[in-house]
Parts: sequence; structure tokens; C-alpha cells
Amino acid sequence: MKKIHFDNLGKNKYWIIIILLSLVLIFIEELPIEFENPKIYKYLRASGFLLQVIYWSKLFWFKNTVQWNKKGAVIRINSFMGKSLSFDQIKKTELNENKLIITKTGGEIITFDLNEIAESDTQKLNEIIAKNTIANTV
Repeated sequence: MKKIHFDNLGKNKYWIIIILLSLVLIFIEELPIEFENPKIYKYLRASGFLLQVIYWSKLFWFKNTVQWNKKGAVIRINSFMGKSLSFDQIKKTELNENKLIITKTGGEIITFDLNEIAESDTQKLNEIIAKNTIANTV
């Protein structure tokens, strides 16, 4: 059985620190800091961009990922590109025979095939969607 990597974006504060550090490194030349060797600026900027690449590539580290915060989720299961869902647009969710069926308010139906996914991860995915959908309607 395959596992899903769950990433709650609202709880990972260290990634915010990494992004802020990368921005400082990218714009280091604008700060009133002077180095004896001007090549240091080039290396610091490159490391800032490298941190950005690492951050934005997080979604592609695992084959099956779910990233969510209080507004929505990106679900990538058995595909290269994920589906982006906004929790306030989800009308209902159903988990039938290893298929997660999400009905949006406009009538659009999104189906995820969870045949090869571990049962515990399937339940957790359904709980995350149901919990955040209910929280938005109350």
C-alpha cells in the first residue's frame, strides 16, 4: 500500500523562516552590508534562489501528497499535477469503495482513485476535508 504525505501549511512555521531568509539573501546587495570580496554577493544571491527552489519543489518530493491550510487544499494522488480545492466551495464528500468523491457547490464532481493508498491515509484525507468543510459552514 502506498502512503500519502500530509503537509499542513498552517503549522509549518520553519518554512516561513526559510522563505524570509531566502528573500534577505536575494536582496543582500540592497542592505547596508559590505563584503571585501564582491563575489560573495553572487554566492549569497544564488543560495537565496536555491532556498526558493527547495521550498517550491516540496510538492514534488512525494508521489502522493496533500497540502492544506484553513482556506483549501492541493491533493496530488497518482498524478503529476494536483487538484486545488477551496474548502468553502465543497458541498459534500463521499468515501465509497476506495474512491473519494467531492461535490463542489457548482455541481462539479471531482473523484480521486484511492485503490493503492493505505486505509489509514484514506481516512485521514477524508477527515481533513470533512473537518475543514464543516468548519467553514458553521
